[in-house]
Amino acid sequence: MAVRAVRIYGDPVLRQRAQDVREFDDSLRSLVLDLRDTMLAYHGVGLAANQVGVLQRVLVVGVPQGEEGETVASHTLVNPAILERTGSASGEEGCLSIPGLYDEVSRALSVRVRFVDESGRSAELTADGYLARAIQHEIDHLDGILFVDRLSPLKRQFLRRQLDSLARGELPEGYAPPVSRGGAS
Repeated sequence: MAVRAVRIYGDPVLRQRAQDVREFDDSLRSLVLDLRDTMLAYHGVGLAANQVGVLQRVLVVGVPQGEEGETVASHTLVNPAILERTGSASGEEGCLSIPGLYDEVSRALSVRVRFVDESGRSAELTADGYLARAIQHEIDHLDGILFVDRLSPLKRQFLRRQLDSLARGELPEGYAPPVSRGGAS
């Protein structure tokens, strides 16, 4: 469908809570296709709708699995809600909306999520490891929370200069987003 521009840290839409989807129509299916195209073009493993400026509770994930990452766990979650969290693990996270910044974030090791698919069918998913981390990261986006908000105040203070630069539109050296094509952002 279309690759949309990903909103960068400092854009107010990233701090807004997305609204529940009520219409399961061609517009939603088109958004899902655009999210997938955009996620792949930016070489991401997940993308929430508000990262492309759409305040709807929709996310996509495409997480490599297996020892060689030969398969991909690909999911679309509409109106997701975490029902259960189990365990805890720290792992490095980055974000398409915060290019060039990575840090350790503690998240549940396993989650059980209730959601609706793009056709309006209710479902549940139990996810572990990297997939669980990606889903939690993207649901945070839908709630207006960024991974840097999960860091300690001291760590956030240490990153303040880089975050302020991003908020001013100063992207990291060598950062080249894919060219948007097709749809509006």
